[in-house]
Order: sequence, then structure tokens, then C-alpha cells
Amino acid sequence: MKLEKVCVIGGGGFVGRHIVHLLAAEEIQVRVPTRRRERVKDELILLPTVDVVEADVHDPATLERLIAGSDAVINLVGILHEARRGDFQRVHVELPARIMEACRLNGVRRYLHMSALNADPAGPSAYLRSKGEAEKRVRGSDLEWTIFRPSVIFGRGDTFLSLFARLQRFVPVVFLACPDARFQPVWVEDVARAFVRSLRERRTIGQAYDLCGPKVYTLRELVAYAGRVSGHPRPIVGLPDRLSYLQAALMEWLPVKLLTRDNYHSMQVPSVCRCDFPEVFGIRPAALEAIAPEYLDGWHPRARYMVFRYRARR
Repeated sequence: MKLEKVCVIGGGGFVGRHIVHLLAAEEIQVRVPTRRRERVKDELILLPTVDVVEADVHDPATLERLIAGSDAVINLVGILHEARRGDFQRVHVELPARIMEACRLNGVRRYLHMSALNADPAGPSAYLRSKGEAEKRVRGSDLEWTIFRPSVIFGRGDTFLSLFARLQRFVPVVFLACPDARFQPVWVEDVARAFVRSLRERRTIGQAYDLCGPKVYTLRELVAYAGRVSGHPRPIVGLPDRLSYLQAALMEWLPVKLLTRDNYHSMQVPSVCRCDFPEVFGIRPAALEAIAPEYLDGWHPRARYMVFRYRARR
């Protein structure tokens, strides 16, 4: 398909920045709407083919102007916590519906949608239910859509492993909710490459892809790994189910929500894939051990040793 201009909604976020860089490297014109242009000035504004626009993507008229003239639209907007009741519905369900309507009005056929592993309208958490409802609407559209359903995503600038590493710098013991929750982390660059390659791969139209890395970990293993690599290993006390729920309920009252009861419900379902990384993208997913030590805690000397040893298969 012709691919000269792409609108990346959510392009200023963690995954979005990687996708925008890949598109710019192919000299594709990229429009990136953002609430605060200053937040992405260092990473995106200087790219020659990228137009960063300060805009409210929840406004239908604004969306129509942003999408006009695009060959494809990528929607990456998502939240993990609700600041107000109904935010999941507004961000994960209503916004994609507005984006798809703007695509229809502008004659834009190609639409790529970021969902989540285990998204299900009948899922155990409001987060997963909202993601599942959005998928249902995407599948029911007449657009040339592709859905991506990643497990937890890691990489420089993430809010997952980096958070665990920073936390262990300041606490003597980690009291960990849901220590046996299972994840299959996938590298942000592999996710970004899958999105970009799908734009020209017509076999991906009308398909939904689960994206995972090569290995499954428990939450306890991931927290312990982040502590070791960053040079701040701490004892981990895994909380039983009732105390995990209580911790989540109490942490909802913190100014910065690190854990909520909805997160607790999401973790009751293993975030793991039932198959390998989709062959259609030609990507061999990177192992956590090959990437994470390079960004956790500023490339700690111990991390250098660990990554060299991993790459030497010792």
C-alpha cells in the first residue's frame, strides 16, 4: 500500500516514541498529536519528517483534522489506572470509536490498534474489559484493521522494571502483592517493529496478534531480577491473596497510583502467550536478560557483567 503519511495517536508515549522513530527512519511523514508539546520536544520534534501537534484527541472535530490526508492511523492511547471512574471507558472504548469514525470520514482505510493480552469484555478487571470492548468494536468496523495484544512491555523509559529497580533503592524490604502472577515481558523495540512492518504487510489485515518475549517469569522473579541488576537487591516478602488485595486497596489512596484493586484483578490472569512471536513479522524477540541490564540504574557495573555473561551463554 501507499505509505507516505501516518498519524500516530499516542505517539508521544513509551511505545509510540519507538514507532515514530522507526517510521521517520523510513522517511515517512508522521503526525503526532500530544497534550503537551514540550514533553516530547527532545525526542520527536527534531526528527525531520515528524510533525508534533498540540491537540485534544478526544474532540471529534480535532481528530478529523489530524487524520485528514493520512494513509494509515495507529492508535496507542491507553492508561493503567483510572484517575476518575469511567476513564477506562472514555480512553479505551470511546476514543477508538471516535478515531475509527474520523478514519471513515476521511477515507482512511488502514488502522492499527494497541490492545492488551487477555483483553476480554467479560474479563476480571475494568482495564481488561474496556480493552476487550474496544477490540470488539474494531473487529466490527469496515476498516483494514490489525490488533496487537502485548504482555507487559519493557525497555528504556518503561514503568515496569525501572519502577522496581528504583523502589529497591529506597526500601529495605519489598512487600509484594500477587508474587506468583505470571508475565512474559516483550521488548518495546520488538513491539514497535511489529507495528511498522504490519503497515505494508497485507496478510496482517483483519488479524489480532499476541506479542510476548521468549520467557515466562513470576512477578517475584522480575522484582528480584530488577534489584540484582540495578545493584540494590532487597528481601522480597510475597503477600498472600487477602493481604495482596488489602495492599492494593490501600495504595489506591496514594497520590501516585502504583497498584490498585483493578490491577490486582488483572493479575489473576497470567499475562503469557499460547504461541511464539508471530512469524509474519520476521522478528526473533529479544530476551529480557539481553536488554534490561543496559538501562536499569544507569548501566551498573554488575549489570555489564551480567549482560556480557548472558550474551556469551555462560
